[in-house]
Amino acid sequence: MSHPDAAGLQAPPESVAPRGRSLAPDLARGFMLLAIALAHLPGFIADWDRGPSALNAAADTARVLLFDNQARIMFIFLFGYGLGQLALSRAAKGRDWIDIRKLMRRRAFWLLVIGFLNMVVLVPLDFISAYGVTLLLFAGLVRARDKTLLWTGFSVLAAAIALSMWTELEQLKQIAAGSQPGAGIDFIKDDFGSHLLMGLAVFPSKALGSVVMIVPAMVFGLWAARRRVLDEPERHRGLLRGVALGFLGFALVARIPYTLMQTGALDADTGALGWFVTAGHSLGGYAGGIGAAALVGLIAIRLARRGPFTTAVAALGQRSMTFYIFQSAMFLALYYPFTLDLGASMGLAGSFAVGIGIWLVSLALAEGMRRAGHRGPFETLLRRLSER
Repeated sequence: MSHPDAAGLQAPPESVAPRGRSLAPDLARGFMLLAIALAHLPGFIADWDRGPSALNAAADTARVLLFDNQARIMFIFLFGYGLGQLALSRAAKGRDWIDIRKLMRRRAFWLLVIGFLNMVVLVPLDFISAYGVTLLLFAGLVRARDKTLLWTGFSVLAAAIALSMWTELEQLKQIAAGSQPGAGIDFIKDDFGSHLLMGLAVFPSKALGSVVMIVPAMVFGLWAARRRVLDEPERHRGLLRGVALGFLGFALVARIPYTLMQTGALDADTGALGWFVTAGHSLGGYAGGIGAAALVGLIAIRLARRGPFTTAVAALGQRSMTFYIFQSAMFLALYYPFTLDLGASMGLAGSFAVGIGIWLVSLALAEGMRRAGHRGPFETLLRRLSER
């Protein structure tokens, strides 16, 4: 396997050169959209306890254990993996590093623009703009040596864990004070004008403040893309199995204590124990997000013959940006006071049901687009703007 050196990005040898679109990355992106919806929707609910208490408790446990700060890491890892795929495919076509770097920076700029519009007009939960900022700042990592790439990833991971711990300790303080962390959050405004102003106000901090969280998983995705781990999962079965079992197992064990505190099964501790518990939950989020991507790679090996459901999920994954923005549009249409305002009358379990429903609608629309031969409109737009 050829790797980047000081002279520039090298194309992969013919034996591992791109041979068409692979299933695993698209399948992972398709399932990722469900996890992202379930992670985001509780923030739109004013009172999580409305409705059946048992179902709300189960949804709350799943929220903290499986989705919070874990679905997002899978999203970021796949973003980095996609950057690696893009760079290697361009190198295989004879593009030099200068051309590839210009492509990356144009892509970063337009990600920033698209993310800005998504955050201001739709909902201020966008990560696309933060991807743009991160890529603008760290485009050079695309051709960095493996040693530099991994050193950067682990170094920034320490800062990302510290930042995540601080946020989660604040949530434990809210729980100790008797409130629901994240419920009824103040970015939801009563009228569309105030909503636009809120988006404008939070955009700089959201776009810049998330860079530290993005870099570690992004560079690990770049590292994996160089080896085509998800493009050719059958060649990396042992690695994928080890990462899936080890990372997901660690994530489950490490995230249970914080889950118990968040859901009220244990008293929330904001002292030394709280620091230790939040560190485990945060680190487990990175491990779980990457482990989930590895698990999808293993599943893809067994799906050599695609059924209708697999095909639809892959079609959704191919259009992940379009349907990420579609999710934002649905959140705006369903949950704001100046739209349907479901957040005022729905509990946590109800929000999960809505999230699953949005994902199923996305699945049907993506499959319809595939059958009609249409790419995702935002993927097409980004490609056209970036390739100019």
